[in-house]
Amino acid sequence: MILDLSDTSSREIASALIKARRTVGSASGLVLTLLIVTNDFHFDEVLEAAKASATAHPSRVIVVTYVDAEEPRLDAKIEVGEGLPGDLVVLRLHGELQHHGDAICLPLLLPDSPTIVWWPNHAPDNLADDPIGSLADRRITDAAGESDPREALTRRAGNHAPGDTDLTWTRLTRWRALLAAALDQSQATVTGGMVRSAPDNAPATLLAAWLEDRLGVEIRRVDGEQPGVNEVILDTPDGPITINRIHDGTALYQVPGQPQRTVALRRRPLTDLLTEELQRMDADDIFEAATRRVAAEAEGR
Repeated sequence: MILDLSDTSSREIASALIKARRTVGSASGLVLTLLIVTNDFHFDEVLEAAKASATAHPSRVIVVTYVDAEEPRLDAKIEVGEGLPGDLVVLRLHGELQHHGDAICLPLLLPDSPTIVWWPNHAPDNLADDPIGSLADRRITDAAGESDPREALTRRAGNHAPGDTDLTWTRLTRWRALLAAALDQSQATVTGGMVRSAPDNAPATLLAAWLEDRLGVEIRRVDGEQPGVNEVILDTPDGPITINRIHDGTALYQVPGQPQRTVALRRRPLTDLLTEELQRMDADDIFEAATRRVAAEAEGR
């Protein structure tokens, strides 16, 4: 069922949701509310990722877009059923209503369940103080969606609050798993290291900060010729631990005293990243420690 509401209110939207649910079936089984703040340019890509992630985490998805206009007005589109694993509400906030997103969205949140806010592209520097961000248990950003990803990551690191995370961190999950496994296998003391990446790569900045924080050694940043993170080398007395991405989906993995292996290291689609982040509702202390280091290094420059 699809309903279009023009020049409406939160109360009318909530009432329409209840009526639609009674028509197509119960809303029980929804585990969270996912609030997405985006723009028309990225709307289709973001909506596709949100719908796909809802198959693993049935949810009420509320997409908020802002419209520059003189007159304040709220338009909405509701989708219930139609093969969706949850509810979908698209809100278009015109004019001054852009500054009152919290009051508009609050009556539409699922009761007694977590609320997650996701900014897939541009996001405020201080997420917890943002009107819509203040509604959330967790707040997800994506520095890759900004014009200067590394600078955006640094700004948000300086305003980090428990519950904040960034898909920059999620893109490193496989890298971090491989490095942790290599350190478990070698048992050698790391004396230094290097992260090679595309210039001004935000994930590489975060990866180097995480390694420095966990290992207590200096990790150099080196510009590479390939997109994204190209290579990580950790120096040990027994020889280097090396992970070198040679193709988009594979990397060479070398631990001292063991034969070199080829391992999978693909670039993950947006849907995978979002689905992973929706699996946890608690604050990520390790990410927080890495961002503190990013902020401290920025202040020291």
